[in-house]
Amino acid sequence: MFNHDKALTVSRDCQGKLIPSGDTITIKSGSIVMLTQALGNAYTVYLNGNLLRIAGKNGDALGLVVSAEQDINEFVGDLQAKIMQQLSSCYDPEIPVNIVDLGLIYKSELVPLAENSYQLNIQMTLTAPACGMGPVLVADIEQKLLLIKEIERVAVELVFDPPWDRDKMSAAAQLHLGLL
Repeated sequence: MFNHDKALTVSRDCQGKLIPSGDTITIKSGSIVMLTQALGNAYTVYLNGNLLRIAGKNGDALGLVVSAEQDINEFVGDLQAKIMQQLSSCYDPEIPVNIVDLGLIYKSELVPLAENSYQLNIQMTLTAPACGMGPVLVADIEQKLLLIKEIERVAVELVFDPPWDRDKMSAAAQLHLGLL
């Protein structure tokens, strides 16, 4: 969802993560922000020339819907389906397409630790090697995947070989971004 025309007034202090550094700051009540994206259980806003990500649970501070995460463990499907569901809920705050459809996930490997307990190893890339969103995306992926009860540990490795290009995107992603 994009809304470049409407300013929102923050109704209470809330936390936001600076993009691309990932540093957490407090957005003060009364601040005026511009909503740029509302995807993946997070809101992306402009504030004083900075792009920030605000967790969905703080949607009320923006006068928007409080976006709570659904319990992935209640999702109908096997472990791989749960993993893909969680990865598909991760968005680059600058691009309105999830990381799976962007083609950023190169490899997902489950390593058994004990009965019904796994380490998940992810190899992924970024749309550009110098993209500053790497740490923010990695933290989001780890946090969401650790919500799956069978996943005890997550290791995300950023790789740049092969380099990402738009041919790695799904057709739906290319269509959404106007590339088809």
